[in-house]
Amino acid sequence: MNLEKMMDLPGALAAFTYSDKGDLQSHVLREGTELTPQVLDLLAHSCVANQAIASMEARGWEALTGQGGFEPLKGFSMVGLEWSVVVDGNCGVVVKNRDADYEATFNALQAG
Repeated sequence: MNLEKMMDLPGALAAFTYSDKGDLQSHVLREGTELTPQVLDLLAHSCVANQAIASMEARGWEALTGQGGFEPLKGFSMVGLEWSVVVDGNCGVVVKNRDADYEATFNALQAG
């Protein structure tokens, strides 16, 4: 994953990768952002936790309703007040809400 390229996305404040356990592996921060490597590490752990919960919900929904197509989960976003994170696989991009293009960010992450 080319994190520098992810920083060209509209509103990008940070791009990062993390392990399956949520440990921050690599990152790029926009100069002047309030985000820090410590914040990204916490965010990465939160992404792993949210992915696990969403997978559990998708699996349960499929089992309960018989409807398919909810799994496997590939990506998701967590929306905050001023910034949000868009995740696909073990890579995420933090975007400023007012400048973000969520669809372009998802597409870029999926393209790898």
